Amino acid sequence: MKILFIAPIPPPITGHSLVSDLLYNDLNKDNQVELVNLSKGGVSVGFGFISRILEIFFILKEIRSKKKNVDKIYFTISESFFGNFKDLFIYLICYSILSKMYIHLHGGSIKRLLWDKNKFIYFFNKFFIKKLGGLIISGSSHVKIFDTFVPNEKIHIIPNFALDYLHLDTSKIIEKFANTNPLNVLYISGMKKQKGYEELLNAYLKLNSKDQQRVKIDFAGNFESDALKKIFIDRIETYDNLKYHGSVNDIEKKNLFENAHVFCLPTMFFEGQPISILEAYAAGCIVVTTGQPGILDIFKPFLNGYEINTTSISDSIHLNLVQILSNPPEVNNKIANYNSDLAKSNYKLETYTSSIRNVMSISGN
Repeated sequence: MKILFIAPIPPPITGHSLVSDLLYNDLNKDNQVELVNLSKGGVSVGFGFISRILEIFFILKEIRSKKKNVDKIYFTISESFFGNFKDLFIYLICYSILSKMYIHLHGGSIKRLLWDKNKFIYFFNKFFIKKLGGLIISGSSHVKIFDTFVPNEKIHIIPNFALDYLHLDTSKIIEKFANTNPLNVLYISGMKKQKGYEELLNAYLKLNSKDQQRVKIDFAGNFESDALKKIFIDRIETYDNLKYHGSVNDIEKKNLFENAHVFCLPTMFFEGQPISILEAYAAGCIVVTTGQPGILDIFKPFLNGYEINTTSISDSIHLNLVQILSNPPEVNNKIANYNSDLAKSNYKLETYTSSIRNVMSISGN
């Protein structure tokens, strides 16, 4: 089968590009897959705004060339204004074969950020999307984005996944929870203010001196600027139990998750479905996070961990950490092992790729 695959591929490595790359490699095993890379920098034409415009021009030109005689089109759509403008041109270029196209929304904010604010953008998206072969979303909270103009049978819910190397055996989870002094807390995400890394730091600083000795926090991820990175490092350098790891590779990531008892993501973004939470489940971690709609598709308070009250994030994290520290060992073990079992049952790469193949009627390898 000939498939036109329109999605971002690393570099740079993001949750979106990593998932797309793994799906691309799977489909490419037994199909003829024509790739159009949507990653910024995927076409080398210089730097800045003008370079991105030129990139989009070359992307559209490449799609026009590669769309000939394809059987299926897989396309991950954007949630930004200019990204959606590009998407509309892609729909236009593929207009005669839109029934062969399946779009994949990895986020959950396109309606709130774009369609609710601009009726013209909503109208043009609706016009094209109604003609598609199908839509893929990560959770039930995102159905309402499309269900007013797309039949339910065309909307397919396929959750994200955690890679196999992050899934811990039950024995290893029991072993790590046998010693929770210190309680190892992990933050892995972009080091952006809205992701809540500062709130987690502030929560630690609210702990009394005794509890600060009982909690260790590892931060990992990229800052948006060296200046912000320096400010953060200066704030934590006098605390032995706080460490910033920067961007981590697979081996470092595996080690961090294997040793973590708690995974904390205090995000204020309108999230799609954070892969990092599924990775935390796979590694047998208690999850502390906010109740964003996309997160609540996969997270249930007290069952998977503890929900952060967004009216006072650092205070809420502080209380959650104190709660976990005071829990009997069997309570923390129960949550950790439940999350691990859930990940093994529902959030594996093989399940993800086979589900997408099934939706698009692409035979397995």
